[in-house]
Amino acid sequence: MEKFEPKSMLKPAIRAALEAGEAIMKVHRSRDLEVEYKEDDSPVTLADKEASKVIIEMLSPYGFPFLSEEEKFPPYEEREKWDYFWMIDPLDGTKEFIRNGDDFTVNIALIDKNRPVLGVIYVPVSGYLYFGSIDKGAYRTANADTLSFEQIFAKGVQLPLEDEHEKFTMVGSMSHMNEETRAYFDKLMTEKGKENVDVIIRGSSLKMCMVAEGTADCYPRLSNIMEWDTAAGHAICEASGCEVTQWNGTPMVYNKEDFYQPWFRVSR
Repeated sequence: MEKFEPKSMLKPAIRAALEAGEAIMKVHRSRDLEVEYKEDDSPVTLADKEASKVIIEMLSPYGFPFLSEEEKFPPYEEREKWDYFWMIDPLDGTKEFIRNGDDFTVNIALIDKNRPVLGVIYVPVSGYLYFGSIDKGAYRTANADTLSFEQIFAKGVQLPLEDEHEKFTMVGSMSHMNEETRAYFDKLMTEKGKENVDVIIRGSSLKMCMVAEGTADCYPRLSNIMEWDTAAGHAICEASGCEVTQWNGTPMVYNKEDFYQPWFRVSR
């Protein structure tokens, strides 16, 4: 039997992300922002639902099961037996989307048992596309929504970029800043000297993209987050040479019974 190559799924995952991005932007342009709230009080909009529908429809023919934030989850007894499966956050950064901000993304990951091996993150407002797999490396393509697939791959710039920022740059969450994260930022500023440290605040999986591309050195996460928020970025970061670990240094894993990710850090 031929060995499965995760990179073989990049093209369908990219196609699904771009189509989902277009569905999101249709809602964004119409400003049809009726907001519902799930049991955990997180918001969901028509754009979340439409994007999820598009991605599942486009990836279902490839035969892998899926976990999408906006769909019903199969019982753990069933999914713990899975090998490869898709993990999807059809609209990461819903709060930013509702606020009419730009920091929202489409996140698609392919997981091998409990490890992300492929990731695609599309930024609908800017047209930037980040993608990577453990057997191909990580790339960023600009204006991806205007390009053919051949151009997306041909014009993709391998990550990390040649970024020469002088200060140690940390990136933090726009919607989930808390005392623990502020204390960690303050600690590093004290250790390295405030004048030698920059802190950038971004929304959604763009924080992980910044470390993957080398425009940030560290993304510490000291607040609750779910597996679908991190899976695609995790794959891209590792494919670009970053280290992604739990706060205690052990690997981050996926398809847990409750989907919660512990505190973690992404570093270059």
